[in-house]
Amino acid sequence: MKRVFSLLLAGAFVFGMSCQSGQKKTTDEPEEKAAVEETVGPNELTQAEKDQGWVLLFDGKTSNGWHSYGKESFPAGWQVVDGTLMCNGSGRGEAGAEDGGDIVTDKEYSNFHLKMEWKISEGGNSGIFYLGKEDPRFDKIYYTAPEMQVLDNERHPDAMLGKDGNRKAGSLYDLIPADPQNAKPAGEWNSIEIICYKGTVVHKQNDETVLEYHLWTEDWNSLVAGSKFPELNPDWANVAQSGVIALQDHGDDVWYRNIKIREL
Repeated sequence: MKRVFSLLLAGAFVFGMSCQSGQKKTTDEPEEKAAVEETVGPNELTQAEKDQGWVLLFDGKTSNGWHSYGKESFPAGWQVVDGTLMCNGSGRGEAGAEDGGDIVTDKEYSNFHLKMEWKISEGGNSGIFYLGKEDPRFDKIYYTAPEMQVLDNERHPDAMLGKDGNRKAGSLYDLIPADPQNAKPAGEWNSIEIICYKGTVVHKQNDETVLEYHLWTEDWNSLVAGSKFPELNPDWANVAQSGVIALQDHGDDVWYRNIKIREL
């Protein structure tokens, strides 16, 4: 009889523990996260980005999708190195290397959201151009395209030239300064975004909006008229509604990666 009673007690204890384990958490207990944010490596897109329409302009392995300004080939002065598009500095400044030159996208873009990262060498200079045209009258993309400046602000003389810092990193080169000026030092990665939609253009640098302007307006025409650009091209202010994206060979080592775009 004692043995039967002991078995009954053990069964009741197990049953009680089972009921407790099946109880719901109290409101005081923390909730588990519903989903884990997806992470990817350099030059890759998350599934969310793909769903939003983002595409890579650089796959991290080849120069596919790019060519030398005004040519069909890709210049030897640019190489794919460790998942970056790298310009090997020639030390010849804006003249660039004989086997270098600006590189441009195979495709033209009109309304878009562009993202990428850049890293500049000490004393280095480069630039990111958009809405540019490969005009046979000109040998450089800057004759037709606005530029987001890429620069070592601490060492390159251009940082002290221009007006109010409008030649420093992130600026609309020689026209509008980046404010705040938040570029990281030479050798460190900077993230940028350029948003272009029906003439409204926004520059973002390291997750901050640093400038905004509006193409084809009276203010725009007045701004350009007071710059050096009309001397390069009298019709420079009439920026095209659709054009290529370009990376500049300014004779210095520079690296680009995570280049992606979403058409708007």
